[in-house]
Amino acid sequence: MRSLGFDVRAASGAEGTAALIDAVPVADRVAVVDPHFVGHVHALRLALTDPRFPAAAVPGALTAQPGARTALSRALSAAARADGVSDDSDTLSAVRTAVLPDVLADALDADGTAVHRPELGSLVATVPGDPQARNEARQAVASVDDEAVRLRSAVKARDGFFTTFCVSPYSRYLARWCAGRGFTPNQVTTASLLTALIAAAGAATGTRAGYIAAGLLLLFSFVLDCTDGQLARYSLQYSTMGAWLDATFDRAKEYAYYAGLALGAARSGDDVWALALGAMVLQTCRHVVDFSFNEANHDATANTSPTAALSDKLDSVGWTVWVRRMIVLPIGERWAMIAVLTAVTTPRIVFYALLIGCGLAACYTTAGRVLRSLTRKAQRTDRAARALADLADSGPLAEAVARSLATRARSLPGFLPLASAVTGGAVLVATAAFTGYGTVWPVLAAVVYVITSGLAVARPLKGALDWLVPPVFRAAEYGTILVLAARADVNGALPAAFGLVAAVAYHHYDTVYRIRGGTGAPPHWLVRATGGHEGRILAVALLAALLNNSDFTTALTVLAVAVALVVLVESIRFWVSSGAPAVHDEGEPA
Repeated sequence: MRSLGFDVRAASGAEGTAALIDAVPVADRVAVVDPHFVGHVHALRLALTDPRFPAAAVPGALTAQPGARTALSRALSAAARADGVSDDSDTLSAVRTAVLPDVLADALDADGTAVHRPELGSLVATVPGDPQARNEARQAVASVDDEAVRLRSAVKARDGFFTTFCVSPYSRYLARWCAGRGFTPNQVTTASLLTALIAAAGAATGTRAGYIAAGLLLLFSFVLDCTDGQLARYSLQYSTMGAWLDATFDRAKEYAYYAGLALGAARSGDDVWALALGAMVLQTCRHVVDFSFNEANHDATANTSPTAALSDKLDSVGWTVWVRRMIVLPIGERWAMIAVLTAVTTPRIVFYALLIGCGLAACYTTAGRVLRSLTRKAQRTDRAARALADLADSGPLAEAVARSLATRARSLPGFLPLASAVTGGAVLVATAAFTGYGTVWPVLAAVVYVITSGLAVARPLKGALDWLVPPVFRAAEYGTILVLAARADVNGALPAAFGLVAAVAYHHYDTVYRIRGGTGAPPHWLVRATGGHEGRILAVALLAALLNNSDFTTALTVLAVAVALVVLVESIRFWVSSGAPAVHDEGEPA
């Protein structure tokens, strides 16, 4: 116990335990462990030191953080009263033979305080009732190397092929080395970001040596990216700051590297900013598809599907699991491909490969999810509809349209939300692409988009395919900015558009991780301040119509800086506050 950071005190019975715990400051974690406990140290570590749960237990041991201290005191008081009944009572016999931590854990559950009970697997945690059972327990402890179990469990159970076989076999030992020297997961995460930024700077040189160095550094950044999560699981160091850093730095690293490649290509006279922005748009839209689908279905009732059953059946065939994981081009495979192609080819080829690979992966995953949605019988909850509405990021203009059409929208067909979003987005992007730059037509299309996007969210998004509405909005917004910047045909327009889309995408990722952490979407004032997706589209279309090419570039830059400042300040305020969720990101879905 002392090796886990606890100050050990001995107590007799529930009353003595209560007295000792009452003397501990209310802001401290406390633990109750039976003196006859036999088990692995790592079993105690899992139960007593994980910061994510207010209360946790294994047989013979219980911990309570400040949020569960009051409930623990009530449970101890009840146990002490039961301990004080007369000697001829059956209750006294039961109390004396019961294991106090287990009694307290059951009492906490009954009192409404959820007690986390970690999966122990081959680890041992027990309170033997007789000498023979104690001897057997000690033999079971000796037969299992808990350090090996701890190291193995530091690696995610479900990961991509490249990560599983090419990184995790040695990165786990790097995580243990970091733990032994006192490094925190946040420090490793920051080191991974800095390494990726140096890699982006190497790519920006536009030289072959710079490209080779960039590829190697990007791979090392990914190794560190795996190590930070493994270190967090190995040492059970989860934190609100870690949640924010881990959730956002992967995107910052990858998109900064795209910008570095584009800068490097420009030094060689090859303008690939449109490809870089296209790759970022595609990758972000892929993630929004994943997030929206998961939010729409994770708490749905009667959630069955023949397509899902087939997928589960394929998972039982070993080789298909790895093929299917590689098809979606997860972060490990994607970064490995980017690193190798950077070292041996050109930025243009890197982006072509990214667009083709991510495009095929997006088609595969989206088609599978559409099939699941059409074949499953599911009733989506109000909570899921709220999450999809938050992911839609509708601003005041779309909300005004939605309120005016809410009554009429309820009587329209079920495909209305998705049809409205697709129609408005397609008209908007097509108009921006095929009409003259600087004309009023993109502005008129943006007005139509405001109306259709309001109609799309005029009623709760509970339809079978309504989870596609947020990704359609993302594709329409990002795609329009890309097209208008490309049509401006002036130096700096596409880099400015890249910065604007990056700032807006950060806002959308921030929304996702707040929802996943159970704290809800960002405050409504933030959505209003940034205009919502339809407001930003209308603003960009107006700027393109009213300003000349060079002034349009300046306006995009100013807009990008303004959006970035607003969303970053609010995001940092939230994630360092006490209300942020201590949820360590377990990796992206695709």
